Amino acid sequence: MKEKRTVQSVQKLIAAFLRDNRRMPSFAEMVGLLGVGSKSVVNFWINKLMEAGVLEKDEKGHLTFTKRSFAIPLVGSVQAGFPSPEEEALCDIISMDEYLVAKPEASFLLQVSGDSMIGEGIMAGDLVIVERGREPKSGDVVVAEVDGEWTMKYFRREGKQVVLEAANPRYPVIRPKAELRLGGVVTAVIRKYHP
Repeated sequence: MKEKRTVQSVQKLIAAFLRDNRRMPSFAEMVGLLGVGSKSVVNFWINKLMEAGVLEKDEKGHLTFTKRSFAIPLVGSVQAGFPSPEEEALCDIISMDEYLVAKPEASFLLQVSGDSMIGEGIMAGDLVIVERGREPKSGDVVVAEVDGEWTMKYFRREGKQVVLEAANPRYPVIRPKAELRLGGVVTAVIRKYHP
């Protein structure tokens, strides 16, 4: 028996294709992806997804997911100690990009390597969101080029001098010898626990 398609199931199939191929599927690919007989059925589902606010067309007429389509339901809070008997209740819908990225036009992602910031909870393999053009305060985590080498460390002021400090006692404080160029301030850390 054929699986009954829903807007959510079609959205998941297209999102999985996008994740695996890093591009949207063509209409011809969607025929096979959705297990339908023609492009007219694909067109029906595309229109349904656009009506639902999941898909939209960009300035070139190409299909793309809307920001709203990656929104995740917020169902409450959880205590990090003993379990709470409260039942899940939908509190709100949160768009992860809007929640994590205050200035998308000035932000970029970097993947972390190394263990110099483990004391801040930033581990190798994590993604960090970095905001360009933001004036760092003492204690902010920054991405900076120091004497030709890029690094991520705490930003500290010692009088008129800026130093960069690791969140791991195994690493020394960095004092720029010739040049310090700030790439941006880290505003969020993303960790994926299960592949």
